[in-house]
Amino acid sequence: MTAQLFRIGLIVNPVAGLGGSVALKGSDGVETTAQALKLGAVPKATERVRQALQVLHPYRDQVQFFTGAGGLGEDALRSEGFAAEVVYTPSESTTTPADTRALAEQLTDRHQVDLLLFAGGDGTARDVCSVCPEQQPVLGIPAGVKIHSGVYAISPTAAGKVVEQLLSGKLTSVLQADVMDIDEEAFRAGRVRARRYGEMLVPAELRYVQAVKMGGRESDELVLADIAADVIENMDDNRLYVMGSGSTVAAVMDELGLDNTLLGVDVVRNGQLLAADVTASQLEQLLDEHAEHGAELVVTVIGGQGHIFGRGNQQLSPAVIRRIGKDNIRVVATKAKLNELGQRPLLVDTGDVELDQSLSGLIRVTTGYRDEVLVRIDSP
Repeated sequence: MTAQLFRIGLIVNPVAGLGGSVALKGSDGVETTAQALKLGAVPKATERVRQALQVLHPYRDQVQFFTGAGGLGEDALRSEGFAAEVVYTPSESTTTPADTRALAEQLTDRHQVDLLLFAGGDGTARDVCSVCPEQQPVLGIPAGVKIHSGVYAISPTAAGKVVEQLLSGKLTSVLQADVMDIDEEAFRAGRVRARRYGEMLVPAELRYVQAVKMGGRESDELVLADIAADVIENMDDNRLYVMGSGSTVAAVMDELGLDNTLLGVDVVRNGQLLAADVTASQLEQLLDEHAEHGAELVVTVIGGQGHIFGRGNQQLSPAVIRRIGKDNIRVVATKAKLNELGQRPLLVDTGDVELDQSLSGLIRVTTGYRDEVLVRIDSP
């Protein structure tokens, strides 16, 4: 089996941090950039990115980078010996926030990267946040003057370490972090006026505290109850919920007070059992009938093997999975079950090679109440 390459999008704001050394309290705006350069400021964002990339040298054959031309990311990658596919070229020699937004859209929409890395400050984070899909994992490499947002690593090297953790297959939690920025004009006048502009999904250090019980082992009953509570809390009225087989999904059904087909697939709507032990064709019909409100698929991991499709749940056919869509697949599993895989990826084997490849990449796995980790999916 050939492992899928880890797809990383890289955006560098080449003028990020330019105003710091010349006491301009920021680098937002073309006029401020020009003023900083006139005062002798030296761009350092590319160098900061290189520090992060140096951590990733041993993983060159595992990653595929997508980026912008020149200072938008290409220069940093080439200088560290990484191959890069340039997907955006700015129209002017001096880049603007519009270039950041345009490149972010290219990377997340057209190229669907597993992780979006960006280097800059709070202004750059705002630009990325304004166009970034809600479910897109991102990570900031700190290079700006103002870094109040929670989407940045504590240093460029730390950013590289987080990416290394993903590449090495370690469980990596994800959380929604705030994107903050302050009014530069007020800041220059000595007033800190912060504002929240949104949030983005970022990798974080894995925290086991809530799920760890006696002897460092998870209490299965408690963890399953936590997983069920999280799934149920996020259920929407009228939406179809296709509940896959397995004991973890069964825990959700138990919490709903519904009968469950342990080795089959059930369908839930408005907290009620709509159909039990359905076939692929029945699923397709139900999905078509309720297409207006959409559907979500809840599946778990086969312990020891790591399959989420193609082993004991063939009712979830390629046609069914395509109707539901990758963004509406919710994987649930305990951290103990994931750790049993020994850092091996999750597997999909639907019988449709094209579909399997499209499902490959990072996916969020619900491991407790408001507790998720990022796990890699590969196709055989």
